Amino acid sequence: MANGRQIGILTGGGDVPGLNSVIKSVVYRAREMDRPVVGIRRGWEGLTHSDLSQGDDPTYIRRLTRENTRTIDRSGGTVLHTSRTNPQRVHVSKAPAHLLESEVAALPSKAHLVDMTSVVLRNLEQLDIGTLIVIGGDDTISFAARLHEEGVPVIAIPKTMDNDVPGSEYCIGFSTAITRAKDLITRQRTTLGSHERIGIFRIFGRDSGFSALYTGYVTSTRCLIPEYPFDLDHLCEVLVGDKQDNPSNYSLVVASEGAVWKGQDLAEYGEADAYGHRKKVDIGHALAEEVKRRTGHETMTSDLTYDLRSGDPDSIDHMVAITFANIALDAIADGVSGRMVAIRDGSYALAELPDPEGGARRVDVEQLYNPERYRPNYAAKLGAPLLLSTV
Repeated sequence: MANGRQIGILTGGGDVPGLNSVIKSVVYRAREMDRPVVGIRRGWEGLTHSDLSQGDDPTYIRRLTRENTRTIDRSGGTVLHTSRTNPQRVHVSKAPAHLLESEVAALPSKAHLVDMTSVVLRNLEQLDIGTLIVIGGDDTISFAARLHEEGVPVIAIPKTMDNDVPGSEYCIGFSTAITRAKDLITRQRTTLGSHERIGIFRIFGRDSGFSALYTGYVTSTRCLIPEYPFDLDHLCEVLVGDKQDNPSNYSLVVASEGAVWKGQDLAEYGEADAYGHRKKVDIGHALAEEVKRRTGHETMTSDLTYDLRSGDPDSIDHMVAITFANIALDAIADGVSGRMVAIRDGSYALAELPDPEGGARRVDVEQLYNPERYRPNYAAKLGAPLLLSTV
């Protein structure tokens, strides 16, 4: 497999702005290296479910060229589409239809979940893929680590608006998300002021508070993060105080979806995804009701989640995506694999693949957060990296 000429590329997990910029840059640079590029559609599903018995499966395999990628970087999303498929945990009911029942039954399994790693390996070999570029968050990249253990040359590129992939200070999609959050909050201040309400803005961040923290940083607002359970009574005092001190008589707070107040665990609901995650009950609505009940002030909730990950990338995400792609191709040209392109100490780097059991990167509360004021720390930044925190 390591001798294959083709470079494979896939995107997994949630889409973010900048993915198409990576894909296009990989294709353009690969052509200079005389290396064909195979696009794998729908994330890992493209390697678990593709039927290659009659050649390329058009549902999952797309040959990428300069011609069919020329303009893709002008829009967001991913032209390869995506999924949250985990090849190590595919429910038997969702196994590919073209596989015989006996083939599925022969795969390692536990509690109706089958490990389709061997199917992925077989499909990679049939596609003559010598190196696979995996663009994703820590869940998607966790299976890249498994393939690396199996001897497959892989290069990972971190993307997530949560900016929480371990080993990198920056993930593609983060800058656009913060820019959009700032714009949306700035616009909605007029509504808050007109109605003299307390605003609760919900933002993505299940396990890590970077999105809420940096949004708070650039909007000068309070922020709540999963890393620090907040005191609800104290928060109410702070928000009412902000409102009274504001000539427009409003206040607001940005809350990570995974934020909780002390003594309260927000319930989860729905079926767990392939990586074991269930949805969190909406912290925005829950918090708005409690703030109104405890203070008597009218509240307004706004969900900023999907607006922040859609649309075209800003210039920073576009630039980082192009650079990450070219570093990945440099690594392939040098025969390097089993690494992740990253930002470390403010510089581009190649890092170890994240430990699949290590969990998401989390905010250093002592360094970056003021838990008494529910604000980011602004002081003592001399010598700090541009993105405020190290890995």
